[in-house]
Amino acid sequence: MSRVEQPSRRALLAAAVAAAAVSGGVIPAAAHAAPGAGTGGGARRPVDYRAWTTYGDWRRGSVRGARPVAGARPGVVIGTPVGTTDYTDPHTGTTAAWEYATWTSPVHRLTVPATEVIASWNAHTPGGTWIQVDLKGTYSDGTDTPWYVMGRWTAGDGERDIRRTSVDDQGDGKSSIWTDTFSVDDASTGLRLVSYRLRLTLHRRPGTRGTPTVWRLGAMGSDVPDRFTVPASTPGHAGELRVPRYSQEIHKGQYPEYDNGGEAWCSPTSSQMIIEYWGGRLTEEQLAWVDPAYADPQVCHAARYTYDNQYEGCGNWPFNAAYAATFEGLQGVVTRLGSLTDLETLIAAGIPAITSQSFLEEELTGAGYGTSGHLMTVIGFTADGDVIANDPASDDNDAVRRVYRRREWENIWLRTKRYNAGGKVVSGTGGVCYLYFPAHPSPRQRKALAAVGVR
Repeated sequence: MSRVEQPSRRALLAAAVAAAAVSGGVIPAAAHAAPGAGTGGGARRPVDYRAWTTYGDWRRGSVRGARPVAGARPGVVIGTPVGTTDYTDPHTGTTAAWEYATWTSPVHRLTVPATEVIASWNAHTPGGTWIQVDLKGTYSDGTDTPWYVMGRWTAGDGERDIRRTSVDDQGDGKSSIWTDTFSVDDASTGLRLVSYRLRLTLHRRPGTRGTPTVWRLGAMGSDVPDRFTVPASTPGHAGELRVPRYSQEIHKGQYPEYDNGGEAWCSPTSSQMIIEYWGGRLTEEQLAWVDPAYADPQVCHAARYTYDNQYEGCGNWPFNAAYAATFEGLQGVVTRLGSLTDLETLIAAGIPAITSQSFLEEELTGAGYGTSGHLMTVIGFTADGDVIANDPASDDNDAVRRVYRRREWENIWLRTKRYNAGGKVVSGTGGVCYLYFPAHPSPRQRKALAAVGVR
């Protein structure tokens, strides 16, 4: 996001349902500022994250041409394709035939009947392969949603690949898909999603033997009351992780075909910081396409390979998590956290986090800008409990490390409603978070992840 208060593309989408905000209903996540998770203290966590990751998980799904595979990192692959389908890529105009197979999860009954659901996945997609993730749910009134496309994804963008994309204009009069998020259209009616299934469709070029491998498939459902402020948490763990620092601003004007260049690259810049914290590195060959005059070419690479061709931006949340998982030994999820206590738990276990927030300049002391949606990397806490963040909206890499006041930061991250620069009520960011962590976490890391609802 840029360093000025301006509408993001998702904010413009959200304007279409502004009436929901006025009536007290949910404002969709279309602005990257969706109603979020969490309350301080011991209140019930209003988030349900469920993932399928183990060999047993994959075996419990229904398959049509797909095959679970065991090993150090169990997953699902194409076995014997069930058929061939034509796909016309809306971003290239090319129609091609693809062999396909499917895996469908068992029905998951949400412990928190949800107003929003965000799916995320980790996969390996060799050239000429791709996946589609769909969601179908049941409402609290007993009716079902259609099968919604949550994303069409491939790691590459070569001649043999489709263009990774979200799908607009999906809805049934009760719910809609806003880029990467399922949202009940009017939560004030009491309607909720009570259960869902996820479906993977694995594609490859006909006559080839390549296959996508999906290691993790999950979704986060949440239902958080609208609020302008959140309860204050008590400072706990103090400490700081040594996370690389990258500025998005030094890339301003570079590769404008990817969301107008670096000024809008907060999400991939944050992703690259944490990927490298965990040891992920790009080779010279992978970076050879970047102009050698540009500093930190890996940030340009992250922008290119998180780019959503429909959203026309690099801020698709699941696409960032999926990009992180293309690095060996990493996995990524999109979820919601409940308080700074949750973040302290993760930091204490060595796990930094990428958080989404929106604010006016005067609401976050020391930021020097306002934004309708911005991603930062939380890397620690001071002895007084203030937040240490790598903020990519900085003039250069040396300026990326910031210390933000705890109470201010907590509120701009966790609230679900706020006033924009024009005095209108718009959505808050609501605790949305990307978590990247090892494919095989340590016992301490596993315990911390479980404490925030991730397994």
